[in-house]
Amino acid sequence: MDTEVASPVEISEPLLSPPETTNKPDDSHIVENVPPWREQITIRGLLVSVILGALFCIITHKLNLTVGVIPSLNVAAGLLGFFFVKSWTELASRAGFLAKPFTKQENTVIQTCVVACYGLAFSGGFGSYMLSMDQRTYELIGADYPGNRAEDVKNPSLGWMIGFMFVVSFLGLFSLVALRKVMVIDYKLTYPSGTATALLINSFHTNTGAELAEKQVRCLGKYLSISFFWCCFKWFFSGVGDSCGFDNFPSLGLIAYKNTFYFDFSPTYIGCGLICPHIVNCSVLLGAIISWGCLWPFITSKAGVWYPDGLGGNDFKGLYGYKVFIAISLILGDGIYNLIKIVFITVKEILNTRSKQANLPLVIPHQDDESSKLLMEEKLQNETFVKDSIPSWFAASGYIGLVAISTATIPTIFPQMKWYLVLACYIVAPALAFCNSYGTGLTDWSLSSTYGKIGLFIFAALVGRNGGVIAGLAACGVMMSIVSTAADLMQDFKTGYLTLSSPRSMFVSQLIGTALGCFIAPLTFWLFWTAFDIGSPDGVYKAPYAIIYREMAILGVEGFSALPMHCLELCCGFFVAALVINLLRDVTPKNVSQYIPIPMAMAVPFYIGAYFAIDMFVGTVILFVWERLNRKESEDFAGAVAAGLICGDGIWTVPSAILSIFGINPPICMSFAPSTSS
Repeated sequence: MDTEVASPVEISEPLLSPPETTNKPDDSHIVENVPPWREQITIRGLLVSVILGALFCIITHKLNLTVGVIPSLNVAAGLLGFFFVKSWTELASRAGFLAKPFTKQENTVIQTCVVACYGLAFSGGFGSYMLSMDQRTYELIGADYPGNRAEDVKNPSLGWMIGFMFVVSFLGLFSLVALRKVMVIDYKLTYPSGTATALLINSFHTNTGAELAEKQVRCLGKYLSISFFWCCFKWFFSGVGDSCGFDNFPSLGLIAYKNTFYFDFSPTYIGCGLICPHIVNCSVLLGAIISWGCLWPFITSKAGVWYPDGLGGNDFKGLYGYKVFIAISLILGDGIYNLIKIVFITVKEILNTRSKQANLPLVIPHQDDESSKLLMEEKLQNETFVKDSIPSWFAASGYIGLVAISTATIPTIFPQMKWYLVLACYIVAPALAFCNSYGTGLTDWSLSSTYGKIGLFIFAALVGRNGGVIAGLAACGVMMSIVSTAADLMQDFKTGYLTLSSPRSMFVSQLIGTALGCFIAPLTFWLFWTAFDIGSPDGVYKAPYAIIYREMAILGVEGFSALPMHCLELCCGFFVAALVINLLRDVTPKNVSQYIPIPMAMAVPFYIGAYFAIDMFVGTVILFVWERLNRKESEDFAGAVAAGLICGDGIWTVPSAILSIFGINPPICMSFAPSTSS
């Protein structure tokens, strides 16, 4: 997964559930029973976390290996965690057993553990930098391609993948944990996804929110079942190979189908369209129209002039090279712009905060009852968040110890990555992790893949032709893991702050979730690797970012000499276009900027195709109409519907993989042809 998209959520009500109050003669205090941090971590919670972690890893891998666009699943994790444990407690009570009450703190810990687990399916690079090293990707680029050496190949293996995950995944947790109070309380960063998840969890555990929560859970279960059985039905018509079934339904005509414009009836992408903001879905569709509707047909007409005619569909000296490098240009232009922007905002906000602290007002304004209540809520949240502190010496010593282990271990996994290069990564990583976490708190957009790409280019160039490709990809993995995990940790700390969960229980839950992810993420990826033809350009699981990341590493080593005619000029044009579009989004009024597309989202279909853009656009149209007919209902249930569609499709992946492993093929091949042939 290379692009993680979060839904902007408008928060318009108190985030702390209505507390019980006791009136005393001298004052009024908010009293809420907050369980000790050890009681917030339960056996049933960990069991639920394992189940959901595996499910969400499967969903993330599927999205990673198909389109690379992954919606934020934090809210879905909170909702499903509530569903499983609530069902558990109800069954236990009906059986006559005394079930321990299910608290919002336990719900938050489960959500945190699940997010930490499935986050490694993204930052682990199973669809990007790690897969870029394999033999299939090397062969797709071609043995005669300059800089693509047979020595720079490392095929996936459970042993080294799990080992690599363990030595790099925990460092992000220790890099910024000492700054949790600064980020959450002092700077009051929003972390929109974390805030939305807290709102959801708080609503589940109040009397007023219980009825809505029950309806949301029923809605999720309904659409999960529909999605699962629909995918099962589709399987019977999908034949052998990848050219049959509803996934290849020419719904817009055979000519449009040849240019990948068709609706493939995918519940996952429709669910993504329901979760992702309208502008993201429209940007993806616009990118598909520009690339597959205009640009690629034009470049195809130049075959024999700009590049040799008759080249294979995967030859980088032809159309394929334009697809990959123009997509890279858009992604880099968007990423670099947002990186510079977030660093600038970070520095500006820090300076502003210090200035405000130095000029505090001496007069306390009058407070009405409502503002007084909110202040009391904030005071309780602050006290709970600070009470179970995580010592700075523990965080620092943990980071130094893990750096020592990782610096000694990574060169044994990747000999091209010398120990001093690994150490250099870990010296600069905390600063980058801070920038990414701060930016995520402001914008809800994690740029971990951008930081990874910057590390990829730098270290590939430093090492050079003798091993630079593998060294760059490994450095990308180290950087991406640290900055992604640190941002996820702060996002979850925000959720814990608003649900009165102990930061110590949150940190322990992150550690447990990360440890689970180090096993579950590689194992679930291995399920895909053994059951499906991963990386096939004509298959379902194209793994588009594997090619892109390897090409970026080669580019870092070799330069631009191997590109086809006019490819560099087009790349520069799209790179500048990404910068200009982002600048327009920032300088124009909101009523204008909300209609300006996002270059990162536009880039995805340039390489993959237009079919998933059609599906996501269908999802956004459904949501748009739903909002016009009944906005309140859409706000309450759109997330549950989307989660159900995505999870049902994700669950079906397991039985379909098992059928594939045992060689059981679908009985019918449904395909389409013109009614008349010349």
